[in-house]
Amino acid sequence: MNLVEDATGNKLTFAIIGVAMGVHNRLVPGYPEEVYERALFAELDQRGFVVRRQAPVEVFSGDDRVGLFFLDLFVDETVVVEVKAFSHLLTNDEIAQVINYLIATGAPVGLLINFGRKKLDFRRIFPPKDAVSRVRRAGRYNVRKSFLPDPGMTLDGPATGEPATNEENE
Repeated sequence: MNLVEDATGNKLTFAIIGVAMGVHNRLVPGYPEEVYERALFAELDQRGFVVRRQAPVEVFSGDDRVGLFFLDLFVDETVVVEVKAFSHLLTNDEIAQVINYLIATGAPVGLLINFGRKKLDFRRIFPPKDAVSRVRRAGRYNVRKSFLPDPGMTLDGPATGEPATNEENE
């Protein structure tokens, strides 16, 4: 789904926030983070967004892979979505986590969404202005298209299906 009008992703993030509000109203606070993540993924997928769940991001130091982390959701290869289910307000620690993900992926905007409170708590977050160009020049990160670090494996052993993405449904 192509909703982005400019580099800020405001139109796209507005749509994602609206979907998150619907999920929050249906599920209410109290579930583990993964429940909201899966529900948001399913709803975005049903609405035609290109969304990847648990998208792996490799971290490199030179040619050496030194780390791997997973984005909760990556929408239209533009918006990093980090899902939380905290009973407390979002803190600078969670905001810093999303900023790091934005730097790692080169994505122009991120959403930090907390489903754990009575009212949906969310933040639209942008990377530092010079960080993305520095990371791209250094080539320290790689956002993989596959669901798992080794496309031939699942968390339980050899893969039996396709990665968790809806890109092939387009």
